[in-house]
Amino acid sequence: MTRNGFSVEVAENVRDITDFLISVLIIIVVYYVLKFLVLSIIRKIVRRSNTTWDDALYNNKVFNKALLLVPGLMLAVILPLTLSEFPAWMDRLLLLTQIYIVTIIISLLNAFLNSVYDIYQGFEVSKSKPIKGYLQVFKIVIFIIGGIFVISMLIGRSPVFLLGGLGAFSAVLLLIFRDPILGLVGGIQMSVNDMVRPGDWIVMEKSGADGMVIDISLTTVKVQNWDKTITTIPTYSLVSESFVNWRGMEESGGRRIKRSINIDMNSVKFASPEQLNKFKKINLISPYLNEKEKELAAYNAKNKVDDQVLVNGRRQTNLGVFRAYVSAYLKSNPNISQEMTFLVRQLQPGPSGIPLELYVFSKVQAWALYEDIQSDIFDHLLATVPEFGLQVFQNPSGADFRKLGERLSDQGE
Repeated sequence: MTRNGFSVEVAENVRDITDFLISVLIIIVVYYVLKFLVLSIIRKIVRRSNTTWDDALYNNKVFNKALLLVPGLMLAVILPLTLSEFPAWMDRLLLLTQIYIVTIIISLLNAFLNSVYDIYQGFEVSKSKPIKGYLQVFKIVIFIIGGIFVISMLIGRSPVFLLGGLGAFSAVLLLIFRDPILGLVGGIQMSVNDMVRPGDWIVMEKSGADGMVIDISLTTVKVQNWDKTITTIPTYSLVSESFVNWRGMEESGGRRIKRSINIDMNSVKFASPEQLNKFKKINLISPYLNEKEKELAAYNAKNKVDDQVLVNGRRQTNLGVFRAYVSAYLKSNPNISQEMTFLVRQLQPGPSGIPLELYVFSKVQAWALYEDIQSDIFDHLLATVPEFGLQVFQNPSGADFRKLGERLSDQGE
């Protein structure tokens, strides 16, 4: 260029700029060649490997992001060698290069933590000890540290200076990060106390949640309700407020049936000899009735009871026999657990009659099948009640009043 009339200084500047542009071009070519070769080799290793950790690293593009460091590091080395004659531009480009390297490192660490989460999900312990919230805390810390470094580069001050200044904004920071901090505390308490796991069915009426926990993160817990809607609950709410977790039911091997049949009190009577003979023909309670008759006869004979009066001594009632039948029927049902709580009991009589409550556990937990078993039991019992001389209590309906009116009308005529 000096032969063409340009000064030596201009020629050197053009040379430096040309070297810089050629270097940038070489860096780009090296990056893509390196990316093609390295990723091809890694892809083959991952496909042949039987382990899962390498799949997680590959799928989360950890290797891709690591390779992105190469152009930044090469450019940081080449800039002082090619643009030394342009200190202002060199400083600006070095600053941008440093910010680029910090950004890539943050992205690389984020991808690595995502890989750690995916690898952890492959272990059985992940179902009881989720770590998503903790990883999100690490990510927040990484982004904060990365942000401090970038800002310190832009303003030309030490990161320590910025860290010292954060103390003055501690109240603001606490306000900004209130939910993550509460979520972290709540997540630790839930994990230590084993309160909630992904896959648990929980009910939280205040939040309208009634379904399965599908995700536990730092600040929220997602619940897929039975109607497939999604309810999002603040993580700390599961510690500070009450909720129902059905995991205990699932682990117990049974599902509770707690339902009553209301018996009309006017239909409860002492069982007559004719009724007892009829009841003895029922296979499920025939042995019970024979043993009970011997027990009562022995008691009445020992105490010289005058059996001419019904209230003297001990006698069987149609309600007592029916209760024994219900118990025997449930014990013969293969879908009812005999190892768990098993009760057939009378509750406090009230305006709606005498509640005869069944408190038993079904061996089947699946909702639809459980409802079928429960319905079959009560279909049978409701149809059986009249066979014992009893009546189910039911509030009068419009049809009942209409029939009563028709009878009164016929009597009046």
